Amino acid sequence: MTRKKKIFRRKYRQKRQGKPAYAIIIEGETEYWYFQKLKEHERKLIVNIKPTIPKGKKLSELFEKVIEEAKRDELTKVFWIIDLDKVIRDRKVEELRKYLSMLESKEYSNVITILNNPCLEFWFLLHFQKTTKYYQRCHKAIDELKKHLADYSKNKKYFTKKNNDIYLRLKPHLEKALKNTRKTQRKGLNNLQQAICEMNLFFETGQIGEIIFGEK
Repeated sequence: MTRKKKIFRRKYRQKRQGKPAYAIIIEGETEYWYFQKLKEHERKLIVNIKPTIPKGKKLSELFEKVIEEAKRDELTKVFWIIDLDKVIRDRKVEELRKYLSMLESKEYSNVITILNNPCLEFWFLLHFQKTTKYYQRCHKAIDELKKHLADYSKNKKYFTKKNNDIYLRLKPHLEKALKNTRKTQRKGLNNLQQAICEMNLFFETGQIGEIIFGEK
């Protein structure tokens, strides 16, 4: 690398230090819509949140995208949000274990993996009730969620409805949801019949939660 390029990269990093940038690697549209609405409504956050759905949806392709983003100087953190029901269904648990182990390296200290078992809807459910019940399939968690959000639907119209989008519906219960995740952290991947939700790891990063709750 030439001296000129090194100076440019150093100046660019210094410029971005004033505004942290987070990449969020996700597999589906529901996660994308959720984070887009969070970004839209939480304007006090001094952070650039970039949810990204890679073109490839295979576990290996998602992992490659995480590695690619982790090496970008302008990104402060890279979050990889994983729905375990699909990993289990596709019989990719051993492959995921390998990737998680690789990401423990100091080289990828800026990467935070977030597991949901079975899926993101379990995180939504924790906004309304404290539970560690294991739902083998995502639709079972959705059935329980509908006891609180009767009209819940996995489509763009529902998630992005003006003045009543998914984030606005859930935000009044966000603090409760974060407390409820204390009992749903991963205990390894040997026992897959366990409820897991680690979305708190996102909100605990860079004082995001404190700013949202007006503590800063």
